[in-house]
Amino acid sequence: MRAAVMQGLHRPLTIETLPDPTPAEGELVVQVGRCGICGSDLHMTEDAAYGQGAGSVLGHEFAGEVVALGRGVEGLALGDRVAVSPLVSCGHCPACRAGNVSWCDTFGLQGGGYAEYALTRPNQCVRLPGSASLADGAIIEPLAVALHGVAMSGLTIGDKVLVLGAGPIGLAVAFWARRRGAGRVVVQDLAEWQRDRALAMGAHDFVVDAQDPVGAAGRALGGKADVVFECVGVPGLIEQAVQQVRARGSIVLLGLCTRPDTFNSFAMLSKEVRLITSAFFTAQEFVAALDALDRGAVEPRLLVTETIALAATPDVFESLRRRTHQCKVLIDPQG
Repeated sequence: MRAAVMQGLHRPLTIETLPDPTPAEGELVVQVGRCGICGSDLHMTEDAAYGQGAGSVLGHEFAGEVVALGRGVEGLALGDRVAVSPLVSCGHCPACRAGNVSWCDTFGLQGGGYAEYALTRPNQCVRLPGSASLADGAIIEPLAVALHGVAMSGLTIGDKVLVLGAGPIGLAVAFWARRRGAGRVVVQDLAEWQRDRALAMGAHDFVVDAQDPVGAAGRALGGKADVVFECVGVPGLIEQAVQQVRARGSIVLLGLCTRPDTFNSFAMLSKEVRLITSAFFTAQEFVAALDALDRGAVEPRLLVTETIALAATPDVFESLRRRTHQCKVLIDPQG
C-alpha cells in the first residue's frame, strides 16, 4: 500500500510503499476513504514529546470501509463504512464499558490514516449511517474533542463564551457552545482568515486585535466571559484568559502545549477562576458528534476546505505550517 511516512523530526513526509496490513485476532482492516490533517500531526513532526519519529504513519481522523476481518471480530461486516476513533482501549474494563476509554489501563493512540489501509479494532469503529459521507466520518474526531471540552466547562444557557483560536477545534467549540444555548459566542484570533467560517458555524462575533485583545473581547462580549476556551496551545494564553474571564468563571484548556508556560496564579486565585483541562472524549461523545451530522447539522461540514490525493500530502502538509485560509484539509488515499 501507499502511505505518507515520517522521515524524522523537522523533515518532510514522503510517499512510500509499505506492506498491506493483515489483521490479527480481534483486529480489522479499513480501506481509508478520508483522513483529516490535524494540527497535532504537524506538532508530532516538530516535537519529540509526542513520541513519533522516522517510519511513523500519522493520521488519527479517518473513516473508511471494512475490507478484512481478523478471527473473533464480531459486530462488523465486510463493506461496512465506519468512522474510527483513535483511542485504543481493551473494550471490556469498567472504564471502557462506561465510555471513558481514555482511562483504560491499556489506553493508547492510533495513527495510520495517511495510508490506503489501516489496522484498527472493532470497539474503535462506529458505523456511518446512510446520511453520512466518509468526509463526515473524518471530522467526527475533532467534533468530539470540542464537544468534550464544552461538556467539561459546565456551560449553562445564556453564558458569554470566548473561544481563543479559530482552528478546527476552536470553530467546533463555537458550534457546540451555540448549539447548547450560549447567549453570546465570540471567537478571537490573530488573523481574519476564518471570520466568515466562524460566523457561519455559530459565533456571534469574531475579534482580531493584537494591540488590545482583552479589551476587544470584552467589547464584543459585552463584559467578561463566563467561559473561556483556550484552543491554541501557546504560552501566554492562560494568563490572557485569566484577564478575560469573570470572577468565578471557567477557563478550559483544549490547546496542546508542550512548552513551559507561566501565569500569575494570584490573579486567578483572587477571582476564584476554575482552570479545567480537557483531553480526548468519551465514546458517547464520539457517537453524539456523528448524530449531530445525521440529524441535519450542516455547520461542521464547513470545516473542510480542501480534499487532496495522497500523493499531494507531503507538499500540502508542509504548507500548513504557515497560517492560510485552510481550515481542515482531508486526504483521499484512494485518489
